[in-house]
Amino acid sequence: MGKFNFVSLREIPSLAGEAASWFHSKWGVPREAYLECVENYLSGESEYGWYLCLEGQRIAGGLGVIENDFHDRKDLAPNICAVYTVEDCRGKGIAGRLLDMAVEALRSNGISPVYLLTDHTGFYERYGWEFLCMVQGEGEDELSRMYVHR
Repeated sequence: MGKFNFVSLREIPSLAGEAASWFHSKWGVPREAYLECVENYLSGESEYGWYLCLEGQRIAGGLGVIENDFHDRKDLAPNICAVYTVEDCRGKGIAGRLLDMAVEALRSNGISPVYLLTDHTGFYERYGWEFLCMVQGEGEDELSRMYVHR
């Protein structure tokens, strides 16, 4: 296991295309949708950032910030989205560090609280997130859990 390097895409904008492809491969959302959000961040049009954990040249983890993560509570914004750590790097605090980076960057721009939609229980609480309510995800039968970081 190599050394991990945590970066925002503003620090290494040349990774934008690779990152968009990586997120697409993990979540199935169109690559163009990720690229559009990333480009809005890189251009300074949005402070909703994109964060990666690199292990050498490989993306080991990542997440982004968007206005709404495909749910019916448009008032709960912005949302952390696309949180993912590759399987062989799980359990090493990567997601927690990325979550902290995103929350701090948003807070430094006067954006707080932050929300997160998940089906996980017990994971996000470790990193200071609190369960808020159940929300309806687009195209989903079951309700999902909405968390908040204040």
